[in-house]
Amino acid sequence: MDFKRFLQAVRRYKVLMVLACLLGIGLGGAYSVLRPPMLSSSAQVVMPSAKYMPTQVLLAEGTPVLTKAATQLDGTVSVSALRNQVKASIDTSNVLQITAKGRTGLQAENIANAVANSYLAYVGSPSSPIGKVTGHVLAATIATGKVTTSRVLDAVFGLLIGAIGGAVLAVALSNNDKRLRERDQIADAIGVPVLASIPVQHPTDTSGWLKLLDGYEPEVVHAWSLRKALRHLGLTDFRGSSTDGASLAVISLASDRGALALGPQLAAFSASLGIPTALVIGPQQDPHVTATLIGACRVTATTPSGRRFNMRVSAGDDALPADRGPATALTIVVSVVDGKTPALAGTMRTTAAVLGVTAGKVTAEQLARVAVAAATDGREIAGILVADPDPTDLTTGRLPQPGRSTRRRPPTRLTGLNTESMR
Repeated sequence: MDFKRFLQAVRRYKVLMVLACLLGIGLGGAYSVLRPPMLSSSAQVVMPSAKYMPTQVLLAEGTPVLTKAATQLDGTVSVSALRNQVKASIDTSNVLQITAKGRTGLQAENIANAVANSYLAYVGSPSSPIGKVTGHVLAATIATGKVTTSRVLDAVFGLLIGAIGGAVLAVALSNNDKRLRERDQIADAIGVPVLASIPVQHPTDTSGWLKLLDGYEPEVVHAWSLRKALRHLGLTDFRGSSTDGASLAVISLASDRGALALGPQLAAFSASLGIPTALVIGPQQDPHVTATLIGACRVTATTPSGRRFNMRVSAGDDALPADRGPATALTIVVSVVDGKTPALAGTMRTTAAVLGVTAGKVTAEQLARVAVAAATDGREIAGILVADPDPTDLTTGRLPQPGRSTRRRPPTRLTGLNTESMR
């Protein structure tokens, strides 16, 4: 997978990435609480002379000194732990510094004092390897440590681990995801070009659909895209027509709720162009998908004149009132079929048909089943309308023209010509 597809996968699963990052921060914070950062404290042992100071550093970290210090600490810290938490060094020419780490400030101070006193007692005994030496201990300093910084670093490290884990999971899910997101992928699935790709509204109730039917206004770019789609289908030559014109079926899948708005938006836009338009919600395989849309259409059908767009609507088997509004030049039929077993035989027949698809919601297998069902019923899908295209998709969905060859011809070798050489 190249870097571009990696970024696309991360963006598509941005919710997963956010959850993974939050989980990483939480784990980092939990680790910081369960294993808090160590605090350090130092005690100084002042010796009478600077003689044997390097040797005294080794003795201060030796087993006899640490064993006696562990005894003074009442066994709260083991000898092996002291080896990791205690460090001796030369502070000045005759001062030995004992630095100790602890979970709390008090523990660090107690360890530093215990080791310093244990060392002083060891070198002051007759069994001292460097002879009997006397000195005195300066009490351990107040423990210090960057607790806040350490916890922030733990959280940042957890965030990094979470981001990496989330990215790996996003890439894995993206590779196993069969849903089509790019326009070229959608077009190649059934060999039909994408005629337009526009954002759609997602009404959830009757009032939402009424608002869409009454006031849909696409942006200039999307309006031009819809205009080109109608022109491609030959459905823009009915302006001012007084007789019935053509009809268009917008077929979508029941599992793809977003594509349901393509038909109503196209009808509202067509009416805004001055084309006498009728929107028909035909019989559906799953009536629950179009229940609120049918309710809005029935309310609109009983509403008197004064609508913003010159458009008539009907739902199901309701008849279009012939005496209301001008004659219909373009009828747009909304058909919703099952993606597993699409049945087009019971839907209304039209002069043209397009497939409505939401980017990232359907698979190539589902589209192929609809195409086969259409061919079996003697219909042809003339194009595809894509709802809510992926912002990162730079493809067009236009299929290459079969008559245009992209291969270069080899250079022609000329034969049969007389050649002369000049001296």
